[in-house]
Formats: sequence, structure tokens, C-alpha cells
Amino acid sequence: MLKEQNTVNIIGAGLAGCECAYILATNGIKVKLYEMKKIKKTEAHKSDDLAELVCSNSLKSERATNACGLLKKEMQILGSLFVEAAYATKVEAGQALAVDRDAFSKYITEKIYENDNIEVIDKEIEDISDLEGITVIATGPLTSDKLSSSIQKLLGEESLYFYDAAAPIISADSINMKIAYRMDRYGEEGSGDYLNLPMNKTQYEVFYNELINAEQAERHEFDKLVLFENCMPIEHMAKRGEKTLLFGPLKPVGLNDPKTGQRMYAVVQLRAENKEGTLYNLVGFQTSLKFKEQERILKYIPGLENVNIVRYGVMHRNTYINSSKVLNQNFCLKQNNNIYFAGQISGVEGYVESAASGMMVAYSILSRLNNEDIVFPDTTMLGSLAKYISSENKNFQPMNANFGIILPLEINNNIKDKKLKYEMLSDRALKEIENFKNNIRK
Repeated sequence: MLKEQNTVNIIGAGLAGCECAYILATNGIKVKLYEMKKIKKTEAHKSDDLAELVCSNSLKSERATNACGLLKKEMQILGSLFVEAAYATKVEAGQALAVDRDAFSKYITEKIYENDNIEVIDKEIEDISDLEGITVIATGPLTSDKLSSSIQKLLGEESLYFYDAAAPIISADSINMKIAYRMDRYGEEGSGDYLNLPMNKTQYEVFYNELINAEQAERHEFDKLVLFENCMPIEHMAKRGEKTLLFGPLKPVGLNDPKTGQRMYAVVQLRAENKEGTLYNLVGFQTSLKFKEQERILKYIPGLENVNIVRYGVMHRNTYINSSKVLNQNFCLKQNNNIYFAGQISGVEGYVESAASGMMVAYSILSRLNNEDIVFPDTTMLGSLAKYISSENKNFQPMNANFGIILPLEINNNIKDKKLKYEMLSDRALKEIENFKNNIRK
């Protein structure tokens, strides 16, 4: 039971903001959740719903032996709305947890609006100093210019940023099923949750040459192009070498065309965007090409001769702070303990990681209001992310969940089997998070 009840301001009702608001509200804290989408949308947002997924609809692996899969299981133990919504709106994607993006956002939106402790305010916050008391900045990678300036003034240093790109989404009825075939992601036996479009060497070379010479969308002249490796636009990746795509988004290895029995030179993979299977995402095809160029280039892929693009790929600026200098392990600003950062602006990268940071901020605030202090253990994926973003790093870059940042096992060097090592790390993390949960609820 909390010793006092405060109102917490949260700027931004994306994944991190909603997760933070929900955890606080379900623990009796009043929340003012500010969101500007209904009055001012960014170039990537389309819907008025909260927690909109603007890039892929995949939340990565469900397996606890996968770093992001482990992160989701830790969050689930701690009562995550994000994970609850994901399973409620799941679409088949093999070992990955993919969602119907519209249903996912609607699910979270309804949960937020029906909670009496949360007041959603449709307003753009331009200056942090306009708000009093504890404030969580969860404005994500598309923070408005005015608020970015306010943050820059607060931190006393230049903002950091990188460019991020989303892949096109196409209608299923425009895919030539005489060419496409179903198979799991890496060709293993299973439910066949991916559509595959095979290309021979000649077809690939034509596609490749058209891709690297296609026109890109214009960007503001004053923006220096800084690309984040995990969301590299396919045309930029292709320029690294003719065979780069073959060992990236395209999957030639182990994928035989069941219709011919032949292993093709390259395979383009499509993942379902909704439960009905009427929309598909081109896996790894994030792009910054002009819209007309996207349609022209995709038609060079066998099976997409009559492609119908329902959402074009876009490229936009992602803003984040140098959290390694300015935040502590609870995502709180070192120079002002009333200000927290959550989501991608805090230096984590990815849907799940963003929501996870919102959860950690919420529990940090709850412990503070109880006159207590918590630190997520670095033997968990949650705690490892918190430690990473708060550890000083001269070349700081946003970070995804991965086993490289988690505290190693004491016998780490003696374990040669990577799968066994990840199983042991996962088992330890889940036990630790259960203990953590029991301690914070005493």
C-alpha cells in the first residue's frame, strides 16, 4: 500500500507511455497522460489510437532462450499490458510473436481509457517546465521539434538522432500464389507462417540493379544521415555489395522451392500483418525510396507483378538522448529527480524494449513514492537494459535486448553450447524476476 498518492505526468501515449501509465494506475496512482496525435500527427503515425505500431508488426521471438523472448516473459510476470495486448491480438508468425497492429492498438487504447486513474489529455507539450511534479518523457523517436528543443535546453547538449525506416505493407490478393509458397522463416518444418517469393540469379540481378539506382525520398538538408544498423533501409544495405541482401533480409540458405525442389538464388519473405491474412509485410524491406519507386521496384520481384501497396515504406528521424551521461539506472535524470525518460528516446531500441522501459520507470516511481529504492537486477534482461543505458559510453548507441549485455554466468567460460548457456541465463533471469516481484509487493 502506497504511503501517499501523487499525480504523475506522462508525455506521450506510445508503447512506453501507456505501459508506464497502466502500471502506475493499477497501483493506485493518478496519471495525466498527454498525447498530441489527435491534434498533430508525425509523418509516421496514421491512427488516433494509442500505442500505435509504426514499423513492423513483429515483436520478435516468443522463446525464453531468445533475448527479446526472455524480456517479454519478464514483463509478463510483472503484469505488462503490452504483453497482454500482444497475446490477445496475436497472428501466426512461426516462432515470432506478431500482432494485428490495429487490434493491438485498440486493445491498449480501451484499457487506458477505461482506467479511472488515467486522464488522457489531447495536447502537445512544448516545454517540460510547463508541468509540475514527477514527469515521464515518453515521446518516442518522433519527439516534436519544440519539445526536442526544450529537452536539449534541459540537458545542455545537442540531441542525438538516427534515421529509421519502415517496410511497405501489401494486400494479399495482389500476390501471385502460383509463384509464392509457404514455409517457416528458415525453412524448417512447421506451420509455414511466411510466404516466400523465389528469385533466380538473373531475376535477382535485375532487381538489385534497379534497387540501388532508384530515387530516394527527399530529406531536410540540415539533417545529417545517421542510420541505425538494425533498421537499415534495404537500398542502403544493397549498396554495400551485390550479395549483401542474400545474407540479410533475403533467405537463400536452406529454402528449397517445394514446387520445383530447387534451391533458388534468393527468396523474398512476407509475414502476415493481420489475423485475416489479407495484408503482408515485406520482411527486411525497410525503405526510404519515393512512393512511385517502391511500387516500381517491388514489381521486379517474381509474384509481385501486380503488387498493391496499402502502406508505403517511410523513413523518419528518430530522436534519443545520450542517456549514458544523463540518466541513472531507474531512467531518472541525474540532475532532476522529478524527470524520467522512457521508450526509444531513453536509449533503448525496439517495440518490446520501449514498453519495458516504461514498465521500469513505473516501478521506480512506485518505489520512490513508498520511500523505497529499487534497482532491477542485472541478471535479468530488464535490469541489463537499465544498466546499459545508464553506464557511461563515449560512443553510445540505442540498444536492443541481447544476451551480450546480461551479467554472465559464473561458469560462463566453461559452457560451449550456446543454446544451453542461453537456457541457463533465462532460467536464472526468470527466477530473479519472480523474487523481484515478491519483494516489491511486500
